[in-house]
Amino acid sequence: MNDRRPGKPIYLDNHATTRVDPRVLEAMLPFFSDLYGNAASAGHAFGWAAADAVAQARSQIAASLGVESRDVIFTSGATESNNLALKGVARGAGSKVRTHLVTVASEHRAVLDPIRQLGREGHAVTVLPCDEYGGIDPSRVAEAIRDDTLLVSIMAANNEVGTLNDVDAIGAICLSRGVVFHTDAAQAVGKIPLPELAQHVDLLSLTAHKFHGPKGVGALYVNRSRQPFRIQPLVDGGGHERRLRSGTLPVPLVVGMGVALDLAVRERPGESARVLELRERLCAGLCERIPAVRVNGHPLRRLPGNLNLSFRDVDGGALLMSLRDVAVSSGSACSSAEPEPSHVLTAMGLDEETARASLRFGISRFTTAEEIDFAVEAVTAAVQGLRQHSIAWKSGVTNDLT
Repeated sequence: MNDRRPGKPIYLDNHATTRVDPRVLEAMLPFFSDLYGNAASAGHAFGWAAADAVAQARSQIAASLGVESRDVIFTSGATESNNLALKGVARGAGSKVRTHLVTVASEHRAVLDPIRQLGREGHAVTVLPCDEYGGIDPSRVAEAIRDDTLLVSIMAANNEVGTLNDVDAIGAICLSRGVVFHTDAAQAVGKIPLPELAQHVDLLSLTAHKFHGPKGVGALYVNRSRQPFRIQPLVDGGGHERRLRSGTLPVPLVVGMGVALDLAVRERPGESARVLELRERLCAGLCERIPAVRVNGHPLRRLPGNLNLSFRDVDGGALLMSLRDVAVSSGSACSSAEPEPSHVLTAMGLDEETARASLRFGISRFTTAEEIDFAVEAVTAAVQGLRQHSIAWKSGVTNDLT
């Protein structure tokens, strides 16, 4: 349980990253000190121990996804996994017959930016508009697929508003058309059922630090059993990870990822229910006490720990600065350096002012009811204080957000 000492902020930004579970840390520690061998060193006991640990972690991840161990490729995180999937397939296709790529405007920058780079390299790119919830109807994807479509990339769960896409249906459409299907599942892994998800994709990206594992390690699931495709590596040198990702594996991080995902999947049913209850407590508390609040994201098909709210007639920057004791964000951590408002919220149809006046709350296994109640008090006080100085709010000339 997180204590609430004076001056210690509570953490509700679990879509950006999560606290490493103590059980995960305990499993990692020996591989920093006693068992410090290189997993590629095949000539001595230190290397054998490291290789065995990597194999066990790979098996844990594969079992959690319901896939074969040999199809799990370790990377540094979801951003690298996305780049390897998208650039690897596009550059590895060889033939110029299929060069068309399809994605959605509400995707993470780690998908949008690589696809835009491929567009500069000569690939045709279609970026579909999302719906009002930040998702995409599978029929829209089907309509966008052409004879020359090579790959479709649609995220499993949106990182800002939590909306879940129908990955099963999209995967079936892509398979029927001979199109490679990739999903960025960084936010979904450990939070929604996984074996069904993995069976309907060709490529799936995940990262450990979103499910209480360490930062700096992730994986790409490569499902060549659905249909044939080639991946061109981004990095050469040594032929590690089935020649798809060369480089010395960070054994402690890999071990931590395996344990973290195993815990997340085994504990998911109970934790999902508890986290959902906390989210509803937070939403009800804020919406009952603060007028003119908009809930962003799908009302039903959404991650249990996600809550994204827009507050009318409030300066977004001032709101974040006012919340000294509550760690939240206004959008993706990977886009925080950009001065523009959230591209996800604007793609959903929100105007820039409303998008800027939005907060993303992320709830995890370490969040407590006490912290939720504290956040309700803190956010309510901050919004009320800012609205006292808002001419638009006092005049009542703006439209309601709901």
